[in-house]
Amino acid sequence: MRQLFATLLALLSLAVPLAAQDSLPPAPYAYQQLDDPAQEARAQALMETLRCLKCQSQSIADSDAPMAGDMRHQVRTRIAAGEEPEAIRAWLVERYGDYVSYAPTVSETTWPLFAVPLLIVLVAMLLLWRRMGRRKEKAA
Repeated sequence: MRQLFATLLALLSLAVPLAAQDSLPPAPYAYQQLDDPAQEARAQALMETLRCLKCQSQSIADSDAPMAGDMRHQVRTRIAAGEEPEAIRAWLVERYGDYVSYAPTVSETTWPLFAVPLLIVLVAMLLLWRRMGRRKEKAA
């Protein structure tokens, strides 16, 4: 009984920080647009190319997750400060990893993702070419 109580207490202590994140008020620019329409347009364009790490299938512009709100706040704050969108993207990729960006880059770890589909297409074309060549030989 004592072991069960200790296990439940340990699990409860792990759940408290997770619930605390959602109870914080949203960052100021999470749901508020910038005053300058040109800056807001640049921020919106960038936010649509960044993936929500919690939802994983939505951009941070579309997600209602608190983490996406914090990321929107960071994007808008940095755009308002005059930072370039690509510098902000680089900062977010450095902070959260390549997965945060919908625009993947070719690197030493991601090149197979770009090369394998090309190899599959080349092999399929080679097989079709050889099969068509054999059909012509049989017909003749």
